[in-house]
Amino acid sequence: MTTTQLAKRMGVQQPRIIELEKGEVTGNPTVQSLERAAEAMGCRLVYVLVPIKPLTKTIKERASRVAETQLAAVEQTMRLEAQDVTDKTKRKATHRQLANDLLRRPARLWDEP
Repeated sequence: MTTTQLAKRMGVQQPRIIELEKGEVTGNPTVQSLERAAEAMGCRLVYVLVPIKPLTKTIKERASRVAETQLAAVEQTMRLEAQDVTDKTKRKATHRQLANDLLRRPARLWDEP
């Protein structure tokens, strides 16, 4: 379909189609413009965000990161109070438990940066 044909279908002047195409190249088209173009071509615009990796993996990684942040803060306080925990096995278990708790309440995963 030529730009002139698309412009006619959209009810706009042909230079507007050129602007739309240029905007697409630079990443500036509006959703409204894309919807109008899609409709004019007998299409439907689908706007979708696709995860780079599986969502379950993202959530587990986030839970681990947040658990680590929380655990590090508690450990710092304990060191200041001369109550440092040096048992690595206990630390891993505590980390795992914190991460699992976060997974049960996933909304809390996004409270921290």
